[in-house]
Amino acid sequence: MSNENKTIHDFELKLICDFFSNMERQGPGSPDVTLKALSFIDNLTEKSLIADIGCGTGGQTMVLAGHIPGQITGLDLFPDFIDIFNRNAKQSGLQDRVKGIVGSMDNLPFQNEELDLIWSEGGIYNIGFERGLNEWRRYLKSGGYIGVSESSWFTDERPAEINDFWVNAYPEIDTIPNQVAKIHKAGYLPVATFILPENCWTEHYFAAKIEAQKIFLHKYAGNKIAEEFSSLQFDEEELYSKYKAFYGYTFFIAKKIEQ
Repeated sequence: MSNENKTIHDFELKLICDFFSNMERQGPGSPDVTLKALSFIDNLTEKSLIADIGCGTGGQTMVLAGHIPGQITGLDLFPDFIDIFNRNAKQSGLQDRVKGIVGSMDNLPFQNEELDLIWSEGGIYNIGFERGLNEWRRYLKSGGYIGVSESSWFTDERPAEINDFWVNAYPEIDTIPNQVAKIHKAGYLPVATFILPENCWTEHYFAAKIEAQKIFLHKYAGNKIAEEFSSLQFDEEELYSKYKAFYGYTFFIAKKIEQ
């Protein structure tokens, strides 16, 4: 099989989960970026309820828990990720405040206006940026915050190779001004927007994939589909190196306002 025009979604969930379970983060980001985004959020107390949606193994969740009070629920579709999440919480002594549960982001197990903060680093694309903003809003208290990182175009025009790759992988990718407009339209006050620095990709994501690949290929030795999936991960790195001036991840922080 050829990798041409294939995306991660063309592979079975078990392979995806097995590969990324060996990484602290399942997408671009860093502790510094998590804390920078968190610096724009106020009024959290020990009674605050926080949800990290699409939490993965919880790398960013543990950073959050180390710097804010309140109860944090991490939610992810993959049970293996949640097992690692809860193990990490226990090893960090955070199990009394941090709990991972298996669930779907299009059917959240929260009450209306229950949450003080919704967090999602690189996860909202699974449901779609605009849909996530609109559907998750009802779970936030008035004045509650949402913080998400999402893929963005940095320019209005870009080379066909990278444009076609992203339109195939995630048609909803958009420019930052358009994404901010969607946040406002969904009933939030945009508070802060910043582009993730390059080291969130190179140091905290691509470099971590190297060790994950070794573990993955050892486990699936001789499995051609697994080898193709592994190869696809490094196609992504080559594209980023070539076209990083045109796209990346952006962090958006916004506050729910009454409409």
